[in-house]
Amino acid sequence: MAPRPAKPSLLHPHARGRERDYPWPMGAWLARMRWRRRGAWLWPIFALATVLDGVLLRALPMTGTAEDLFGGLVVGLVLNVLAVVLVSRPGGALLRRPRPGLPVGVARDYAGTYGVLLVTAALLAAGLAHRHTLAGQQRTLEEAIARAEAYIGDRAPAPFRANATHTDTFTIQAGSVYRTCVPNRLGTLTYCVIVRPLMPFAQSVTFAGYEPNSIFAQGVN
Repeated sequence: MAPRPAKPSLLHPHARGRERDYPWPMGAWLARMRWRRRGAWLWPIFALATVLDGVLLRALPMTGTAEDLFGGLVVGLVLNVLAVVLVSRPGGALLRRPRPGLPVGVARDYAGTYGVLLVTAALLAAGLAHRHTLAGQQRTLEEAIARAEAYIGDRAPAPFRANATHTDTFTIQAGSVYRTCVPNRLGTLTYCVIVRPLMPFAQSVTFAGYEPNSIFAQGVN
């Protein structure tokens, strides 16, 4: 009787280039290594996203007009850590429902990676929305200054009308209320108006006294 040929998977483990051609223990190990390699993107993406978040917060702040780069990095780091902690376990469980063969650790890595990417996407969206708001406020401020110059040039006493374009504007309420002052020719007095650019033009500017904005701001802040 001729000897039985050995199984191709034992003689030629690379015959088809897939781990199912290996004996069971090695095939399982290779499958796990393949999953681990695919799920190993979490921490490289975490580091890259943290830097990107810091840059985004510097260029596109969610509040105010500017954000320190170091402060942005700290905020990005904290948000990404929270995303990994809060998303990895429940997200990993959701990922394993349709794919029960997916290792738990790998599923959590996937979920954590998605959480980190969602943080970056949310920061980008919030920054763009805030930039749009700032642009609208800047247009309103320019409109307020134009109305103040027109009012002062037409109604202020002569010593102030000559300097109607030398304005100093203080924001009382961004996008709706501003206080604009101009100096007289000698620079010893200021003539100030309150401007509400959202109101009709004829009703939007009122006289606000002679106190300069430098002193007025102290009382407001």
